[in-house]
Amino acid sequence: MAGKSGNPKHGRVDSGVTRRTFLGMSLASGATLLAGGSASIFGVASSTPDLATNSVWKLGGDLPVNRLGFGAMRITGEGIWGWPADRNNALKVLKRAVELGVDLIDTADAYGPETSELLIAEALHPYPTGLVIATKGGLTRPGPGRWEPNGRPDYLKGCVDKSLKRLRLERIDLYQLHRVDPKVPMEESLGALKEMQGAGKIRYIGLSEVSPEEIERASKVVRIVSVQNRYNVEDRKWENTLAFCEKGSIGFLPWSPIGGNRGLNAGDALETVAKAHSASAIQIALAWLLQRSPVMLPIPGTSSVAHLEENVAAAKVNLTLAEWKTLDALAGKV
Repeated sequence: MAGKSGNPKHGRVDSGVTRRTFLGMSLASGATLLAGGSASIFGVASSTPDLATNSVWKLGGDLPVNRLGFGAMRITGEGIWGWPADRNNALKVLKRAVELGVDLIDTADAYGPETSELLIAEALHPYPTGLVIATKGGLTRPGPGRWEPNGRPDYLKGCVDKSLKRLRLERIDLYQLHRVDPKVPMEESLGALKEMQGAGKIRYIGLSEVSPEEIERASKVVRIVSVQNRYNVEDRKWENTLAFCEKGSIGFLPWSPIGGNRGLNAGDALETVAKAHSASAIQIALAWLLQRSPVMLPIPGTSSVAHLEENVAAAKVNLTLAEWKTLDALAGKV
């Protein structure tokens, strides 16, 4: 965790809770998943049961983060390449995220490449107590819009050291293997990260775009505390991975939580629910994710302060059971 002092946040989500139990309690209570406040969207105590209202997830069981984070991919240039056209704006977005109570920022050495990590350090270092910066390695960038895996152990060790330097950290709280390289045995890639963990350079290790079988295989090498797969109200390809994460109390960070570049196509259903809540379709899509599972940690990204504020405000939207079911039924239909 950025800084060396303890995290003052309270609250928890118990391990081993099923999605059905979580959803039933949260919807029945009628309480928001993340309570709003005058200075921050997060952190307001509630008298209702923790399980229904708590906005906090503990990575690895002891690293608390607010469940709605920020993905720092889009603060880079076009094609996720180079510096942004407006560098000062990118810095403002990062600073505003922290002001709003976001304490989980997800990035990767491939974003830019390197520029996302550098911007985070420029905007936020020295980091406030409790801020968790998660980064990734294992994808190379031959050019704009191009991504190629490299899971060689020596390469990954170098990635960790370089990310530490760019982020100005002594230890990375969550380091994720960006992709499993089909040319390199997973055990070798993760063995290198385990070695860096043993050296005190990584606290926890996660995976990205993996199946339950791959998580089980990886877990024989090193403890896995998070998984980052593509997932949103329309795209449920990794439903089995989410279920596996729920069973094992593994944090699930859905990338492209609001559809990415192509957006979301379920216009009528989302717009109808959004109108009922005086919210946007994007806010409803994020609210659905937060109520979908207790292990869900959405990380919507943007290069706009206004869109950031809109995304974070989604934490205050509480869907009714009927609304949630309507959106849940969209899977595979759009």
